[in-house]
Amino acid sequence: MARTAKAAQGTGPRAEAARLNRGFGRLAALGVVLVLAGLVGLVYTGLATLTSMLLFGWLLLIGGAVGLLHAVQARDSNFFWLGVVVAALNIAAGAVVLRTPDTAAEALTMFAALLFLTGGVFRLVGSLVVRGPQFGWTLVQGAFGLLLGILVLASWPSSSQYTIGTFFSLALLFDGLGLIATGYGGRRIVGMVSDRLADEAEPRTEREGPGGRDESGVKPVQPE
Repeated sequence: MARTAKAAQGTGPRAEAARLNRGFGRLAALGVVLVLAGLVGLVYTGLATLTSMLLFGWLLLIGGAVGLLHAVQARDSNFFWLGVVVAALNIAAGAVVLRTPDTAAEALTMFAALLFLTGGVFRLVGSLVVRGPQFGWTLVQGAFGLLLGILVLASWPSSSQYTIGTFFSLALLFDGLGLIATGYGGRRIVGMVSDRLADEAEPRTEREGPGGRDESGVKPVQPE
C-alpha cells in the first residue's frame, strides 16, 4: 500500500508540474546560450561568418552522405539516379565550402543581396498595384529589402566578411529570445495551474476530518 501511494504521488499533479518546470527551465537555459552566442557573433562578425560557413559545409556533407545512403537503399526505385546525383552535388558543394569558406561566403553574400533586391522590387510593385490593407507595411518592407540589397552589393566582396555572420548572429539572438520567452511563459503557466489545483484541493481537505470523516461526522461509504 505504501509503495502504491508513493507511486501515485510520484505521478501526481505536483510531480508533473515539477517535470514541466524542469523542461521549460532547460528551454530557457538554451535560449540564454543562444543569446550569448548571438551577441558574441555580433561583436566578432568575421568569426561568425567563418563559423556559419563551416557549419553550412558540414551540413551539406552530412546531408549528401545521408541522401546517398537512402538512394542506395532504394536502388530498385525510379528515383535512384536522381537521388545519387543530388547527393553527389551536396557532397561536392560541402567539400568546396569547407575548402574555400571565404569564396563561398562571397557567393552566398551575392546571392543574398540579389534575393533582397528582387524581393524588395516585387514587394514595392505589389504594394503599389494591389494597395491592400497592408499597403504601408508591405511598402516599407519592400523599400527596406531594396535598400539592404543595394548596400550589400555596393560594398561587395568586402561585405561578405560580415554579412553572413551578422545574419547568423541575429538569427541566434532572436531564436534565443524566443526560447527564453517560451520557457519563462511556460513556467509561469505551470505555476498558475498548480496554484489553481492546490486551491481547489484545500476546501476538500478542510471538509474531511480525522479518519476520513467530514464535518457532519458521517464516515463516507467506501465501495467494495
